[in-house]
Amino acid sequence: MSASSDHADCFMCGLEQNEDSAVVFRDPLWSGEVVPGYDVPGWFVLRARRHAERITGLDEAELASFARRTRDLVAAVTEVTGAPATYLMVFGENHPHFHVLVTARGEHVPAGRRNGNILRLRTEHADPEAAARLVPAVRRAYERLAGEGAYPQSA
Repeated sequence: MSASSDHADCFMCGLEQNEDSAVVFRDPLWSGEVVPGYDVPGWFVLRARRHAERITGLDEAELASFARRTRDLVAAVTEVTGAPATYLMVFGENHPHFHVLVTARGEHVPAGRRNGNILRLRTEHADPEAAARLVPAVRRAYERLAGEGAYPQSA
């Protein structure tokens, strides 16, 4: 899959060219990866591979798979980082392409940088090399957790 030429200026569509070393997973609909400019260790973006604006722009297949992909990526990030909290944030104003930011919040994050203020860590704690070093472990955890039967099914 590649970004549509109609959206050549879309930052999120441009991530189709992201190096494999930054990618946790890609399936035909979704990609989970470390994103330049948001490369704080423990931060990942889950994005629709097709250009879709807002959650209302997702098609039926994307909607049907979104919750599972989100759950599995959040679980993998939480497991690998040991974070006591993992946030899932959706904005889409700066990059109008449906994506969510998954941010692991470690114990070391001071109270003044928790909740919505965690976004200030984007510049304060950016460390592309440390963020990239987490990818293989998150990829392995994701592959294990996303496998069939990884979660108990409700009765």
